[in-house]
Amino acid sequence: MKQTTATSARTATAWTKLGSELEARGAVLGAMFGMACLKAPTGKAFAGLFGDALVFKLAPPLHAEALGLSGAELFDPSGRGRAMKEWVVVPATHARHWSRFGEGALASALGVAAKVAKVAKVAKVAKRS
Repeated sequence: MKQTTATSARTATAWTKLGSELEARGAVLGAMFGMACLKAPTGKAFAGLFGDALVFKLAPPLHAEALGLSGAELFDPSGRGRAMKEWVVVPATHARHWSRFGEGALASALGVAAKVAKVAKVAKVAKRS
């Protein structure tokens, strides 16, 4: 994984707070690419702690908003020019936005999970017919 700056105490505290807020909505703590992350109940990761920044899997329009912040960039965990296009690294200088991006990322992850469940249910009903 790409080398990152060390996690500051302030970022660690903000990460813990965000995790607690989103766990109340169903998120669970986990790991992805060797970093702490938050996952939807389905196991899909939507946020992570990356050095002194947080990364979020965002849908439009939050994705564009996050990328518009100075210092924000697409998440490239390998550091080899293979960015994950939906994921945005939001540096600590924009910590005031982390809660909103976390909420949006979780909502998107839950929305995708609901769509998958609905498709599975429809397929199950069709199979019985």
